[in-house]
Amino acid sequence: MREAQLQDEIRLAVAQLDGVVLWRNNVGVGRVGRSDAPVRFGLAVGSADLVGLVTMPDGTGRFLALEIKTDKGRLSHEQERWLRLVENLGGYAVVVRSPEEAVAAVEAARRGDR
Repeated sequence: MREAQLQDEIRLAVAQLDGVVLWRNNVGVGRVGRSDAPVRFGLAVGSADLVGLVTMPDGTGRFLALEIKTDKGRLSHEQERWLRLVENLGGYAVVVRSPEEAVAAVEAARRGDR
């Protein structure tokens, strides 16, 4: 299965959960119109594929970052660094390889797991 297809399945699974909002975070460089000037988009190099918020039991929110990888996919150095940064600042960041892992990650984030 390709990563894009896996990501679609994960987005559909997580969309069924209450108190979670995720956005697709496309990262890259493109061109606008006829300009030769590059335009960068996305949060940052290495930032997670899906980012959002999960409602905590006390009603507050927690930042959630899901990096989508296929069974054989590996993190880049930049992705590892970005996930650590999110966790060090109190968010929940994890690599997921299936819709089931993504749903489990949302619940772990909601429990306050690290």
